[in-house]
Amino acid sequence: MSYFIATILGTGRKGANSEKVVEFVFEEAKNYGFDSELIKPRDWLDSPFTGEMNEEKWQKLSEIFKKADGFIIVSPEYNHSFPGELKLLLDNFYEEYAHKPVGICGVSAGKLGGARMVEQLRLVCIEFSMIPLRNAVYFSEVQNFEKEKDSYKEFLKIMFDELKFYIEKLSRN
Repeated sequence: MSYFIATILGTGRKGANSEKVVEFVFEEAKNYGFDSELIKPRDWLDSPFTGEMNEEKWQKLSEIFKKADGFIIVSPEYNHSFPGELKLLLDNFYEEYAHKPVGICGVSAGKLGGARMVEQLRLVCIEFSMIPLRNAVYFSEVQNFEKEKDSYKEFLKIMFDELKFYIEKLSRN
C-alpha cells in the first residue's frame, strides 16, 4: 500500500541551502515508496509577512494536507528556531494535521544540524495534534551537503520506517 506524504520546506528564501536538502529528502521519500508532494511556502503564501493566502490556494493546500497520511518538514535553523514563514504557513490549518505523524529534518551550517529548531518545531507540531517522530534527521554543515548526502540515506530510512509504522497504526481504514 502506498502512503501519501506532504513534504514541506521550512523557508521561503530562494536559493536557500535547505532547498537542496528538501529536494533530496523528497526524492528519497519517493524511492522509499511514499507518494509525495513538495510544498514550498513561497508558492502558497500571498503575504510572507502575514501568512495570508487567497481562498483558492488555501482550499487546494487544505485538500493536500487532508489527503496526507503524514508529513515531513525540512527546515533550516534560524536563530535557534524555525523560519517565520513556516509558522505562518502551518498556522493556516489545524484539523488537517490532527493525529498524523510528522518527521522533521533540521538543516544548518553548523555541527548540530538544526537540533534546536527540531526541538522548537516538535512543540508546535504537538499543539497541532500531530505526532512528531522520535527519529529526526540532522543535516549539519549543509555547505558540504553535495559531498556527503549519501551518508544521510540510512538516517532517512530510519525516519521513513517510523513514519510508515505510525501511519499504519493510526490508519482510519
